[in-house]
Amino acid sequence: MDETVNAGDIARLADVGRAAVSNWRRRFEDFPAPVGGTASSPLYLLRDVESWLRRNGKPFRVSPAERLWTQLRTADDLKLGEALAAVEADAQTFEFLHERYLEAHSRLLNPTPPEVIEVVLATTDGDTVIDPACGTGSLLRASKARNKIGQELDPVSAVIARRRMPHAQIFTGDSLRHNGVQEKADAVVCDPPWHDRTWGHEELVGDARWTYGLPPRGEPELAWLQHCLSLTKPGGLVAVLLPSAAASRRPGKRIRGNLLRAGALRAVMTVQPGRDLWLLRNPIGRAPEQIALLEAPGPLDPNTRVIDLLDDDVDLSPSRRTGTDASAYLAAQPTFGLAPLPELREQAAPPMTTIGELVRAAPGKHVVTSPTGATYEIDPRKVDPDFLEGVLRAAFARTPTGSTRLDVRRTQVPSLPLAEQRRYGQAFAQLKALEAGLNEAAALVRLGYNGLLGGQVGPA
Repeated sequence: MDETVNAGDIARLADVGRAAVSNWRRRFEDFPAPVGGTASSPLYLLRDVESWLRRNGKPFRVSPAERLWTQLRTADDLKLGEALAAVEADAQTFEFLHERYLEAHSRLLNPTPPEVIEVVLATTDGDTVIDPACGTGSLLRASKARNKIGQELDPVSAVIARRRMPHAQIFTGDSLRHNGVQEKADAVVCDPPWHDRTWGHEELVGDARWTYGLPPRGEPELAWLQHCLSLTKPGGLVAVLLPSAAASRRPGKRIRGNLLRAGALRAVMTVQPGRDLWLLRNPIGRAPEQIALLEAPGPLDPNTRVIDLLDDDVDLSPSRRTGTDASAYLAAQPTFGLAPLPELREQAAPPMTTIGELVRAAPGKHVVTSPTGATYEIDPRKVDPDFLEGVLRAAFARTPTGSTRLDVRRTQVPSLPLAEQRRYGQAFAQLKALEAGLNEAAALVRLGYNGLLGGQVGPA
């Protein structure tokens, strides 16, 4: 079967951004036609792309690893993992293929982001580390532990994890129902499957692992939490990624309270919107009087009294309990200021163009990012980056309320020479700074309200 590539593959081959590939598709009538895929993610024959790149003088290189990936991509999507697991390749090439596999199936596999992995591993250490829901092994592989042990329900992912970590012990099976790990760990790290209502509540009602209470049927996260604690030595560390709702859902309050009273819970840290990292220790000795509730990754300094959390809700949400309202407001108060408004004057309307034409007329490698995260690659000698960023922000700022789509490339903007674009760019930059200041002011207002309400600050 012929090898195919998508837009992301083409961008890597030619060492350009995806926006450049989209630009080629629009500008060049002889750009290869799609042979498969979908409207949003078309596939092209690799040989046609190679031929087109050569004709148009675009430097490119198809590495052996890239060539192998294009061959793997010919497999049925549902069997791509099996094809990867069976491939014969050295460790470096296999890791490259694994990265492409995660990109191709990111929604299905839901891999732990690298920046989150760094935070998780920064909170744990030890000679033996266990991950009872290891997936393809990314958390374990990044660990510095000498002895790595994992378990994974999906047999294909378990095989891939073994290929990535030949010296690790990787068990296959349902970790909650059939735990295959007999050792006790210095640390357990885990990004368990969320919201799995078939986790085994009925079969595991009398399980010895539920030291802190039987997890309600709708709280599988609290089952995983206690399972992880059961895998540690006395004093062992646990770092588990959970949905933010697990910190406050009413059915789980009894278990959260018991974790606090026993001294098992040490911190809850928000690492991404909607995702918290729970840090625990298999209790030994006296329970701490305070734990850390952090709205962002940072030093694990205890900042919240346990006794204050043991109310009717046992709400452990960092956003509600951090106690930073007073300190943040007082720290910003002496230095807070707003950027000045740019001086604007009335003028006759200049000739107009569109954002699409502006970008098409100045292809290059300088990247400008829109408020939605879309990127535009331009030549700053032809289009001023601050001007382009400003018109993009302005286009989205005037989107009608409730609109879900905006064809930003059709937005009318002034057609200006580069020197005049730079003057406009300075004005846009001033407005952007003012906007950021107003957002900061709004945040400080909220902190002031919260501080006054909680009695942490008072009128001078």
